[in-house]
Amino acid sequence: MSIGNSPEDDRPSVGRVLQKARVDAGLTVDEISTTTRVRIPIVHAIEQEDFSRCGGDVYARGHIRTLARAVGLDPAPLIAQFDAEHGGRPAPTPAAPLFEAERIRPERRRPNWTAAMVAAIVAVIGFVGFTLFSDGGKGQEASVADGHVGESPTVKPSPTKTKPADPKPDPSDSAIAGLPKDKVTIKITARDGQSWISAKDANGKLLEDGLLQKGESKTFTDKKRIDLVLGNAGAVQLYVNGKEVKEIGDKGSVERLSYTPGDPQAG
Repeated sequence: MSIGNSPEDDRPSVGRVLQKARVDAGLTVDEISTTTRVRIPIVHAIEQEDFSRCGGDVYARGHIRTLARAVGLDPAPLIAQFDAEHGGRPAPTPAAPLFEAERIRPERRRPNWTAAMVAAIVAVIGFVGFTLFSDGGKGQEASVADGHVGESPTVKPSPTKTKPADPKPDPSDSAIAGLPKDKVTIKITARDGQSWISAKDANGKLLEDGLLQKGESKTFTDKKRIDLVLGNAGAVQLYVNGKEVKEIGDKGSVERLSYTPGDPQAG
């Protein structure tokens, strides 16, 4: 009499069931991996009945459950088949018993050193205060006996008021006073932007010819006359013989000016 295989031996493997259900659902491995977030190599391994790449039985059960739901299968029979083929689910570890004697045994109280130190400090402060109070009373009695009680306190002299200093002269006045009267002195500052400048003395000698960057200044002196050419004249601040010359020109304009000793009068 021959012994046939049992129905459990004839049933397909877990991986084969998952693979067939995926194919019947018309899904590729890439689509299953995208839907379940199970990596493609692991999906291939499970369908080939290789659960070593799952990282353990716990993770394998989780992957089987996820893949079964993605292809419309009930995961419970597949997980039960996996447990039967891989030694079954491990029994939970019982918790260690808690001995009643250890649970109710009170913890030994430690001495409260902080409270003891605070009490000692308070006692010392009280003793010092009492000693000072007693000495102070005796000193006051001695002062009364000597007749020093009631003396007026020493009055400190009020501080002498300082006379305010004379106002300083205007910088432009000082500059004018320090300039030589027999020469013409010109100071050019690129205050509101850069400016191209050209300066010549009375003999036609070129003193300056170039671009003056914003914030830069140039000063020229001659005994007779200085001839200027100012580009972007509205951006320039001009002092002649210590006095500022207003309204030189507009921004972007080119102005030709000449100055001699004395009051600034453009020629």
